[in-house]
Amino acid sequence: MKTRSDYSHIQGWGADLDPKGRPAYPKERIPARLSGVHWDHPEQQEQKIEILRSIERPNITPVFGTSTPPSGLSGTMRETAFRFSENDIRHWLLLLFADRINVCEGLLDDVKRGHIPNIFHEMGWKSELKYNRADAIRKLAIGSVLLGSAIYLIKRKKRQESG
Repeated sequence: MKTRSDYSHIQGWGADLDPKGRPAYPKERIPARLSGVHWDHPEQQEQKIEILRSIERPNITPVFGTSTPPSGLSGTMRETAFRFSENDIRHWLLLLFADRINVCEGLLDDVKRGHIPNIFHEMGWKSELKYNRADAIRKLAIGSVLLGSAIYLIKRKKRQESG
C-alpha cells in the first residue's frame, strides 16, 4: 500500500487533504443536506399513448407528458433517436431534426385544415425588424437567395427535360 510520501513528488498532490485548504470548508455539511429524506413515490400515471424513454432507464417515470405523442416523420425520427444512448450524438441530432420537421408538419396540418399560417407574424418578424434590423435583413437576404436559387434550379431542370 502506498503512503502519502509516495506521491509527494507530484506537484500539488494532497493540496486538499487539510479540510481548511478546501474551497467549500467550513460550508461543507456532514451529514449531507438530503440524507434521511423520505417521500412517497407518486402513483404511476396511466399510459394511453406511446411514451418514448431512454435506453438508460428501465422504466418510465411515474408522471409524464402526453401533449404531443410521436406521429408522422418526426415521430419516426424520435423513435429512432431513442434507440441510441443519451451519450450518443445521433440521439440528440435526430431529436433536433425531428423538432424542425415537426414544425413543417404543423404548418402542413394548418393548411390541410384550411388555416393559412401567417409565418411572418408567428415567427416574430415584426419584433425582429424593430429590435434587430441588421440580422433580420441578413436573414431575409439569405432566404431570398436560397429561394431564388431553388426556383431557378427547378425551372432549369424542367427546361432541360422538355427541350
